[in-house]
Amino acid sequence: MAQEFSDITAAFAAYACSIHEERFYDAHEDLEQLWFPRRFEDNDEVKLWKGFINAAVSFELIKRGRPSPSEVAWKTYLKYRPLLESLVTPHKELYGKMMELIEKKHQVLFFPSFP
Repeated sequence: MAQEFSDITAAFAAYACSIHEERFYDAHEDLEQLWFPRRFEDNDEVKLWKGFINAAVSFELIKRGRPSPSEVAWKTYLKYRPLLESLVTPHKELYGKMMELIEKKHQVLFFPSFP
């Protein structure tokens, strides 16, 4: 079960571990602890977290054999992805690494025959 995290770095470390281990539901929960209390804020960093959560949801839906809903969740990730470019945060490098991880996992799950 996903643990509660108040620290962004710890939450994203847990998220990365869950993604690597293909525990996508847990990855979603790892970030939900950060995002949920702040979900109504008009804050690009919080919106970016929502995108990361949706990437994990997309992966979980693929794992469950539900490609159409997975595509909807993936499009939400893509919607928020560009926010990183103009985001001013001490976590910018961390978020960039998460995007790399997410997009590599997407490639493996959605296009397994391509290197």
